[in-house]
Amino acid sequence: MAGSDQRGLAEELADISKQPEPELRGYPITPARYFSKEWMEKEWETVWTKTWQIACLESELTKKGDYTTTTLGRERILCVHGDDDKIRAFYNVCQHRGMELMKDECGHAKRLVCPYHAWTYDLKGKLKSVPDEADFTQGSPCGKLNLVEMKCKVWAGFIWYNMDDDCVPLREYLGPIADQIDTYPMAEFRRTHWVTVEGDFNWKLVQDNFSESYHVPFVHPGAVHTLEYGREGCQFDHYPQGHCRMMMPGGGPAAALMGGEKETLVKLKGEMDFWELNPDDYKGGNTRNIRKDLQAAKRRLGKIKGYNFSTYHDDQLTDNWHYTIFPNLSFSLKPESNIWLRARPHETDPEKCYFDMWFMVLFAKGQTEYFSYVMGDTISTQAEVPHMQGKAHEVTTGPAIDEDLEIWPQQQRGLHSRGYKRDYLASQESRMRYFHEILEDWMAR
Repeated sequence: MAGSDQRGLAEELADISKQPEPELRGYPITPARYFSKEWMEKEWETVWTKTWQIACLESELTKKGDYTTTTLGRERILCVHGDDDKIRAFYNVCQHRGMELMKDECGHAKRLVCPYHAWTYDLKGKLKSVPDEADFTQGSPCGKLNLVEMKCKVWAGFIWYNMDDDCVPLREYLGPIADQIDTYPMAEFRRTHWVTVEGDFNWKLVQDNFSESYHVPFVHPGAVHTLEYGREGCQFDHYPQGHCRMMMPGGGPAAALMGGEKETLVKLKGEMDFWELNPDDYKGGNTRNIRKDLQAAKRRLGKIKGYNFSTYHDDQLTDNWHYTIFPNLSFSLKPESNIWLRARPHETDPEKCYFDMWFMVLFAKGQTEYFSYVMGDTISTQAEVPHMQGKAHEVTTGPAIDEDLEIWPQQQRGLHSRGYKRDYLASQESRMRYFHEILEDWMAR
């Protein structure tokens, strides 16, 4: 497909229109919501048990009998690839006496067997056999006490679930941004990093952070050499479903940056070399031309290099399209890689949470390595992807996200101060306020 034809198709698929600004109430974002156990309990009943969440990657459940387990607060969720090729999500609990059914994070099984009394379920969650079946005076439990299933949907390379039997379908929940995400071949991206940090901070601090770029030049000073963060150079969008988008031009320095030519060229060298641009051509004040030249090179050479960019708008070829999905998911999409970030509530402590990072790479056909300046590393197609888990400083989420992890515990402590009463936000932080107002609306239902 010729470059102009690709561009026309992509512009039909990718909606870049600016969304109307919402009317915000502007009520205080009260500090107690970050540490109140009462607030935490209400969130659990009104938000976590009602919203769509990601359980795992679709690629983790490729064969009949594959299963994964995950946690959300106090609940354990089990996802299984059935022998009818349907993927289902269940509460991971045996119906006999409440024993956790499958203890491993992932595995393969022909049957789901409780480790306590060997009650055995098939891959559809139906109870098939129990020891001493005739001993139950109320009759055999087989076929009656089945695993409790929840709503489940496969989309964008992920397995999604919702505990609410009356929830809206996933695409309706996501609204128009589902079509935008579909312009990326998400199922073809491979996870190359999988990290979970047990953090000493409330989950909302994570979503606050990824709802604004105001902090970027101070927390991520290196990012300004390759990414626009300013309110005048980015586009901020709010969607009625409670989700948001931030379109951040990449492939060159931020408009506010003075100097820094050397740093920009060093950071972008790997990408420029791959797309056959000579960094020396951009010395002497020409680094702001890199973005458009990269877009043109990717259009011209994409197919030759093994990529199909036909569904991408030109801006998607260089820019970060950053989304926040209510309540707890954030991700930045680029043409060859993306990063997914999620905070899950702790079981009992509102001042703790679990923070997940998945880095995903779209390897070109025949490509064996990919250099990511976001991760600061060359990534091989042969590398295994262990699930790294631990406290902050015990595991790394990459240089950029590690910088965010330095901030959140410090902020959690500050929110307890008698000297802090409420927020005072700039207009570019409107997506953070929007998030809290949507949260308040859900909790008021």
